[in-house]
Amino acid sequence: MKFMKLGSRPDTFITTEAVRSVNSEVVSDLIVQVKGSRYLLHKFPLLSKCSRLQRLCSESPETSQHQIVQLPDFPGGIEAFELCAKFCYGITITLSAYNIVAARCAAEYLQMTEDVEKGNLIYKLEVFFNSCILSGWKDSIVTLQSTKSYPLWSEDLVITSRCIEAIASKVLAHPSKVNLSRSYSRRGPRDDISCIESDSRRHNKDSSKIWWAEDLAELSIDLYWRSMIAIKSGGKVPATVIGDALRIYASRWLPNISKYANLEKQIVHDQSESDSIGKHRQLLESIISLLPAEKGAVSCSFLLKLLKATNILKGSCSSKMELARRIGLQLEDASVNDLLIPCVSHTCDTIYDVDIVITILQQFMLQVQSPPTSPLRRKGDFERRRSRSAENIDLEFQESRRSSSASHSSKLKVAKLVDGYLQEIASDTNLPLSKFISIAEAIPGFARLDHDDLYKAIDIYLKGHPGLNKSERKRLCRILDCKKLSMDVCMHAAQNELLPLRVVVQVLFFEQARSAMSGGHVTELPSNIKALLANHDDIAKTSASFSKAKMTPVNDQWSNASGLKSPKSNISTLKMKLAEDDDLDEHNADEIGKSSRIKALCVLPNRPKKMFSKLWSNNRSSVASEKN
Repeated sequence: MKFMKLGSRPDTFITTEAVRSVNSEVVSDLIVQVKGSRYLLHKFPLLSKCSRLQRLCSESPETSQHQIVQLPDFPGGIEAFELCAKFCYGITITLSAYNIVAARCAAEYLQMTEDVEKGNLIYKLEVFFNSCILSGWKDSIVTLQSTKSYPLWSEDLVITSRCIEAIASKVLAHPSKVNLSRSYSRRGPRDDISCIESDSRRHNKDSSKIWWAEDLAELSIDLYWRSMIAIKSGGKVPATVIGDALRIYASRWLPNISKYANLEKQIVHDQSESDSIGKHRQLLESIISLLPAEKGAVSCSFLLKLLKATNILKGSCSSKMELARRIGLQLEDASVNDLLIPCVSHTCDTIYDVDIVITILQQFMLQVQSPPTSPLRRKGDFERRRSRSAENIDLEFQESRRSSSASHSSKLKVAKLVDGYLQEIASDTNLPLSKFISIAEAIPGFARLDHDDLYKAIDIYLKGHPGLNKSERKRLCRILDCKKLSMDVCMHAAQNELLPLRVVVQVLFFEQARSAMSGGHVTELPSNIKALLANHDDIAKTSASFSKAKMTPVNDQWSNASGLKSPKSNISTLKMKLAEDDDLDEHNADEIGKSSRIKALCVLPNRPKKMFSKLWSNNRSSVASEKN
């Protein structure tokens, strides 16, 4: 760091009975009072360099021995005044980035200008500040930090803005051209806001470009905000580097935010705690305002951590919506744990804030559904566009295909993410059915290649909410597509007593369909499935009809003499029972189409069926164990 020495005389200031004075043979004739401290000094050296003291002495009455001057609002306190006084006496003083702001403000207060004396203190300080302080990185940072103690004076003297401009110019320049004057291997503490380890590894390749971020993270939020605005306005720093710098700053100044999580649900009596929350809230919203507009500039995980902090600190709705919009742009990169945002409002009974997740999903769908923008065609461009080469047209078509493919891939990833999130929140007893369904239906059906994870979430919800009535269970299960369940999940669903009868039968039907398409046949229902079906009215006849409606070749004929019902009769009976179970709701129309498909299955060849053979084996083993 740079420093400057002024004066050559030794220090002769002494303290006697709480009074500072100069050890001199000349009797003092001036008393200066600075913020409760008293100085016994001499008029000649001070008044010859300080225009303000000249005016104050001329305005105040002179006593018998000493003239008293009051300086109650002196900037920089007694340390800064003593620097100026020693300069007037020619005593050696040392100036550096740590005390130049205080000295400059004090010299301005005392009006130590060139009009009073050539080579006065203000002139020397300005030369040192412009030629040495602003040319060094560390000196500029320290000087900018020290302006926090004298905000108004620093603004009036243009110290703050000059430091910010110097810092921004060094960030925009190549590191080899910057006088760093220190090591930058320091790492701040990790906390619940700092990004995950993978994010740090992702940005290691940009470490040479981010050399400045940790030192800037030492600044207060108002100075940091202004510095980042100046850096961003230069247009030379990549958005990912800006994002990484914001991550480092958040890690430095937002530690242990989770400790405030329960304060919203209780009365806060500690005023200092409330003030701390307010400062953290202001800091957080300033960081959000600095986020780069480019997609991927910051990780989705970091954005969700900011959203969690905003929830805990009761940030503004505009900040929440801005974060939700940005998260929606890159939701496919999120994890389930990232989406588990605690609900801290006293009006919220759920463990996690599902409303904000619904908003994020809505923003995601808006982004992926938005058509790609293209420039408007003007009439004068018609001929030029007609003459465009086939290669360019093919290239545009390929770009459109890639964009569509990326959008489809994002939906597939988000669908898996949503199903995993539903499994985490399904056990919350206070989670309303409507919100569970809203989250599940936020993603289009084609985005789920299978419904296994969705089925698991529904099963968890049914177990955690045993008080659901029949219509609510039906409403919940309507979001499930039984055709997209794997065989193992179908086996579980067929024995799940919490599911409505319709879902169980649909699972069995679609498994029969898959088996029939591969040339299989249907065997009699196992006893555990019959026991489930037997809980419904007059269902014994239905199960008997279902068991007798086995698949036969097309050329085989049903024998009425044998007492067996025709396939048409069996299907009609099953359809009637399902209609009764559904209370003749609007979904009966769908079953008419299903019954025709089931009737078609009744004429397919017979072959062994994997799922029913497994159910049979499980059933037989349970029966054998009971006999033993």
